[in-house]
Amino acid sequence: MWLLRPVLTSFLTAGIFAYILHPGVAFLARHKVPRGIAAALMLLLLAFLIIFLGILLLIIVQKEGPALQQKIPVLLSNMHQILSAHAARFGIDLNPDFSGLKDFATRQFASSANTLLSAAWQSLRASGNAMMSALSNLVLGPLVLYYLLVEWHRIVAHLRLAVPRRWLEATVRLAREMDQMLAQYLRGQWLVIAVLAVYYTVCLSIAGLNIALPVGIFTGLAVLIPYLGYFIGLTLALTAALLQFSDWYGFGAVAVIYGIGQLLESYFLTPYLVGERIGLHPLAVIFALLAFGQWFGFFGVLLALPAAAIVATALRELKRRYLASAFYQY
Repeated sequence: MWLLRPVLTSFLTAGIFAYILHPGVAFLARHKVPRGIAAALMLLLLAFLIIFLGILLLIIVQKEGPALQQKIPVLLSNMHQILSAHAARFGIDLNPDFSGLKDFATRQFASSANTLLSAAWQSLRASGNAMMSALSNLVLGPLVLYYLLVEWHRIVAHLRLAVPRRWLEATVRLAREMDQMLAQYLRGQWLVIAVLAVYYTVCLSIAGLNIALPVGIFTGLAVLIPYLGYFIGLTLALTAALLQFSDWYGFGAVAVIYGIGQLLESYFLTPYLVGERIGLHPLAVIFALLAFGQWFGFFGVLLALPAAAIVATALRELKRRYLASAFYQY
């Protein structure tokens, strides 16, 4: 399994998305739509969401790239003055080559989005392993996902037949518990995403940020990636505020908006809409994110919480069995 990590990543990711999208396929199938067409429609819906998220990022890069190019020399000069003033208090003569650093940073951000994409493509071509992994995820992932969506009901039926009869009742009950918990978690998570997308968009618009709509929607959708999504949205918003506003008002307003948003998500939205249905301690969540990220990379972060929820349900069942056993009671 360790040697097959690149292949397993595609299959595991496809399995997670198949579980999420299968209710849509089942709904269409109940309304006399062939399963092949229903699976294709759900794949198109998923592709639309991914493309939409990519377009939001491109809009942000296209709008902020030229402004960033112009602002970087000013920002570096201000930083040089501040650092030199503080260093002078301790008798340190801080005189680095800031002119060279400004020229280098300006050249780096002078590229358009197309140039950045071209550079990323050249980097992929230079690394054969990275290229093969990218092609595997790009081609194999959707193919596996399509077949899983078409054959999902047959796969479940075959798995049910493979379970020994004496364990069937307990296995089905455990699988239903996992399914109900994950379904409730996903529904609650989509509500959290919708509320946060509206919150960030409205608040950033009130603060006067020019790209409030793409940044707000992106931040709401990025909540699907725990911690990392919020950090990316915060970084984009703070960078845009730093480039747009001439004083610290905009930067501070964006920081306050995102601080309140994090508190809103952690202490109100998640407890009430998601209801802590996973039942994991925050330290367990952090460990799961780090462990799955180490095993499967970026996609491991996406798989961490659903997989941790399944493991937690299995451990609770194991605890119930242990507490009811003669070994524990006598």
